[in-house]
Amino acid sequence: MEGNDSRMAFEPPRRLVRALAETPYHGVDEAGDWLHRLPELVRQAVELRGLTVERVQAPGGRSSVVLLVRQADGTPAVLKLAPPRARPESERTALAHWNGRGAVRLLTPAGDGGRDDDGALLLERLHPDLSVRSLPEARALLEAAGTLRRLWVEPPAGHVFETVAGRTGRQAEAMRAGAAAHEDVAPLVDAALAAREELLAAPPGELLLHGTFRQSKVLAGERMPWLAVGPDPVVGEPAFDLARLVRDRVEDLIAQPSGAATTRRRVKRLAESLEVDQERLRGWTLFRAVESGVRARRVGRPQDAELLLEFAGWL
Repeated sequence: MEGNDSRMAFEPPRRLVRALAETPYHGVDEAGDWLHRLPELVRQAVELRGLTVERVQAPGGRSSVVLLVRQADGTPAVLKLAPPRARPESERTALAHWNGRGAVRLLTPAGDGGRDDDGALLLERLHPDLSVRSLPEARALLEAAGTLRRLWVEPPAGHVFETVAGRTGRQAEAMRAGAAAHEDVAPLVDAALAAREELLAAPPGELLLHGTFRQSKVLAGERMPWLAVGPDPVVGEPAFDLARLVRDRVEDLIAQPSGAATTRRRVKRLAESLEVDQERLRGWTLFRAVESGVRARRVGRPQDAELLLEFAGWL
């Protein structure tokens, strides 16, 4: 796919197609419809902004398509398109609020006139193939945690971001259904749901969070060494955000004879380094690992489910 010719061929990355197929929305194939319209959506977004397409980033994300582009003046950039279920407008609002602080910067191309209501995001170009995950584990955790800390700010006044209570409430319903269908996970689900109830009973102050933070979401940049990408923003306590980072490289943790002890040390070290309550971090790590494990089983990824649920059992 080269240039901005409206006749150019376009093929969405296979990873995106597989991921969208896993999550039908209330029985409606919203993802399939979006994928069918994607070539035209790309063409319109490119033409609107006067962009030249270099290539599609592969394997890309699980909820969006990313194109490496150049603006009319030759400046490199990234064009990102995601279906409505991925809440691209919520991502836009969060990136605008961070304004490049710890996160990729949202761009408005010259001559665009602010016309950015098509769900596409024009972003500064980072190094898409170089994430913090490429670093040795200890340093990767340190760099990722430092990046995450910069994102924890007061949300904009009158915001309409989803809350941690709201998001996890929806997830809890699916977890209960999963436990009913698979009795072997019921004890872990019960423990995770009990932890959630306790955590929400007395939450600390609420901040704007990345929502889906992990090492692969931190890319090398030019104006800063590392910047976060791909938020699914939510408002709540920092421990919720940090919980996803605890289980990064879970396959390596499971392979270690001392994986359980390493996990507990990681919880302690991350909690102390970011001044987060250790028990609250442990509780949210448990909830998020069980939720992801139950979901992985539901969509037909049994190996991922096994790893996540074993990890959750250590907590």
